[in-house]
Amino acid sequence: MEFHPQQPAPFVPDDLTVPQFIFDGTHESRPDRRPAIPWLVEDATGRKIFEDELRNRTHGLANAISTKYKIVEDDVVLLFSRNHVDYPVAIWAVHKLGGVISGANPDFTTNELLYQLQETKASLLIVHPDALPIAREAARAADLSPERIVLFDVEGTSAHVREQHETVSSLIAFGLRNKTHYTERKLAPGEGRTKLAFLSFSSGTTGRPKAVAIQHYALIANVLQVAVHNGVNTNYCAREDQRYRPGDIAIEVLPFYHIYGLVINLHFILFCAMSLVVIPKYNFEEMLKSIVRHRISHLYLVPPHVVLLCKHPAVRNYDLRAHIRVIMCGAAPLSHELNEQLFAMFPGAHIGQAYGMTETCTATTMWALAQKRGVSGGSGVLLPGVVARVVKADGALAGYDEPGELVVKTPSVALGYSNNVQATKETFIGGWVKTGDEVRIRRDGEIIVMDRLKEIMKVKGFQVAPAELEGCLLDHDAVSDVCVVGVPDDYRGEVPLAFVVLTAAARARTAGDAARQDALKAELVAHVAAHKVGYKHLAGGVEFIDAIPTSPSGKLLRRVLRERAKALVRRRGAAAAKL
Repeated sequence: MEFHPQQPAPFVPDDLTVPQFIFDGTHESRPDRRPAIPWLVEDATGRKIFEDELRNRTHGLANAISTKYKIVEDDVVLLFSRNHVDYPVAIWAVHKLGGVISGANPDFTTNELLYQLQETKASLLIVHPDALPIAREAARAADLSPERIVLFDVEGTSAHVREQHETVSSLIAFGLRNKTHYTERKLAPGEGRTKLAFLSFSSGTTGRPKAVAIQHYALIANVLQVAVHNGVNTNYCAREDQRYRPGDIAIEVLPFYHIYGLVINLHFILFCAMSLVVIPKYNFEEMLKSIVRHRISHLYLVPPHVVLLCKHPAVRNYDLRAHIRVIMCGAAPLSHELNEQLFAMFPGAHIGQAYGMTETCTATTMWALAQKRGVSGGSGVLLPGVVARVVKADGALAGYDEPGELVVKTPSVALGYSNNVQATKETFIGGWVKTGDEVRIRRDGEIIVMDRLKEIMKVKGFQVAPAELEGCLLDHDAVSDVCVVGVPDDYRGEVPLAFVVLTAAARARTAGDAARQDALKAELVAHVAAHKVGYKHLAGGVEFIDAIPTSPSGKLLRRVLRERAKALVRRRGAAAAKL
């Protein structure tokens, strides 16, 4: 059967770019922002940034990169940075020119950044100074001139570095003092449905990260879906108990380059006439201080944050209950136990989970508005406009409480994977998106995520494709074959563990010698660490195996090794408990 939402899809304008929607868009779900409510707050300094300043900076930067770098229609600008108050300014400036934004993890290695540069064909890099050495190496390998590397302004950046590269502020000053060089990109009716806005990377169902092509309409649609679902700008209950109110204050510890941080934590919060405190680099104890210092009312988190919130001893030093009204957790399922702890810690707060993907431009489910507390272990109900199917292993449609793969159709669906027809065909099918997650849907509409059918792991909320790590390990001369699986981890959700088949030479060299085997395992872990960002490291370790199990047709039986890995982790835990 098909499962339908409790509310219809909202009206979504299809002739607006993202900055036009954010600055000037009107909608019945959009509350008025009082002049005294800032849009952004800089965490370290407390500096408040209001609409006029954001408009001016966006215009100035658009004018400057149009003039100096000739950024035009469909050019890609890659943002390689931690959170910064000018990050959204950079997004909106590029969109004003008809360009496309691709956000990259600032902890990427040179090879990872180079891959994204080459996949997107980016013509300009805007970089956090901390990431400049990697950016320079990757740009050199991609034949991108160092003159096309621009820096976000960060206190403490050396004068020498600033002399070598333009900064966002220097460009804005240039753009504001010179004649307007560009014409803002306006969309024809319906064009927002196809006009590319972002290339956001996701691992899809298999293989290396893929560039998800997200149009302006998709982001706008998801913001409006979430707003309608949460009763924004309606008096559905007493004001003191409403989830989202103008003037509330949210925290942005989620990275802007991640789809959750980009859509829900940035654009949705600004749409709600709330203030957003921008945290450049996440540190748990510093986050606690920020909550109290800025009187933050709304937390947007992933499971590792919740683990610390429930278990870290420093929490008792801060009066968080006095401020926090809403806690949302997404990117990966939260356990029943952690849910219950969170409920007990914040008895008066709205707390729940959401579920989504980069391919659906974020959320497709969220905990119901009628429930102050989401169902423990549940991912919420379908957002307005989202239709779902649960497909059983035999291809038949499941009914209530029957498990199967979740397949969804939503107004916020992306266009597909850029320059990857085959992967697009496998995931985007006739307007539907295969999620790769096994779920069941209860009669009350609550969606319970049971398991991951696809191979992708979720580590601290980030997608990790086993094939990417397997390819890295196969580059090592001691590895003949390999299979990487995710194993449960209390803090990170999952961590990668590699089952490795050694070459004949490596087997001979280490046979019967536990010390040499351990040294080689450590060498393989270090090999991955040298080539991949931190969350992709083999935190689950390496296990040697005689052969990788396959089906009669030759298909790798990853599930067999996943079960073996889980048993291995249980044995490790039992052994540690005896010590």
